[in-house]
Amino acid sequence: MADTTSDKPMRQRVEEYISKLQDDIVSAFEKLDPNAPAFKRDEWLRAQGGRGRSCVFAVPVPPAGVAPQETVLEKGGVNISVVHGMLPPPAIKQMRADHSSIPDVQGSVPFFAAGISLVIHPRNPHAPTVHANYRYFEITEPPTEEERAAGKPGKLIAWWFGGGSDLTPSYLYEEDAVHFHRTIKDACDAHGAAVYPAFKKWCDEYFFIPHRGEARGIGGIFFDDLCDEAHARFKPDDARPKSPEEIFALIRAAGDAFVPSYLPILERRARTPSDAHERRWQLLRRGRYVEFNLVYDRGTKFGLMTPGARIESILMSLPETARWEYMSELGTDPESREGKLVEVLKNAREWV
Repeated sequence: MADTTSDKPMRQRVEEYISKLQDDIVSAFEKLDPNAPAFKRDEWLRAQGGRGRSCVFAVPVPPAGVAPQETVLEKGGVNISVVHGMLPPPAIKQMRADHSSIPDVQGSVPFFAAGISLVIHPRNPHAPTVHANYRYFEITEPPTEEERAAGKPGKLIAWWFGGGSDLTPSYLYEEDAVHFHRTIKDACDAHGAAVYPAFKKWCDEYFFIPHRGEARGIGGIFFDDLCDEAHARFKPDDARPKSPEEIFALIRAAGDAFVPSYLPILERRARTPSDAHERRWQLLRRGRYVEFNLVYDRGTKFGLMTPGARIESILMSLPETARWEYMSELGTDPESREGKLVEVLKNAREWV
């Protein structure tokens, strides 16, 4: 898809943007903790079509008897992928349940997808985990002989943008929640007054763990299927972006807001004194993170159904360590710091 302000196809513009955003985000983390190992840059090719770059942070396992290096991050990944190929019927069926813009097509169809996805798990229990994802998707008809000879895709069937960013603390600092939400809201407000309220509510609903009766974290924004057609999350007269150019501008604003929304929080909490009790609670909360990602997350399920999927990149979101306890008492006392977090997870709050 080309747009009204650039001769470049939207595919190319999205690829260029997410590549630069990945570099900016990884550089920001490396500057925050310059003595830590650098992110590993891993370029890869997809046999069925496309490429990606995974930037992954991990501390090497030390020899026996040697303490691991103290770093701000424990595990993290900032990945981009730009892939294309044929979308099989099971994947189309999975997507049609969530994307009203996809017609009822028979058989496999060509697709293009480009996106950035990141998850950061800090070491300190007082520093929150963060997730962000921004993506663009196209489905086309098979190209004609002329289109194939010119290296062009077939006629566009459907397109949309999706994404979001959300915060998952183990210990609640209300000023951090306000800062995170306010920064994202400011980025959204320039693109329509209806945007942040709709996406914030959607985030609270999406990142919910039904079998636990609680949210994964304290929210942020989440959206999908954003295109020029009517959208179930907006009223017809709501102020929100509709054209490809308008939606891409929102994507860039939200993506550019990631570093200022999260890095000040991480810098503030990364060296807070902590103890074994707080570490235990952090690992229990990470267990909830794993439960959501493996049982409910649409992106994980779609990725695992896509032919040629890169499993290491899909499961990058999982923490290095997590914990489950049978009938744990942590979080059951409403007056404890753990209990105060659980209260917010069970009852979503308006932060700004």
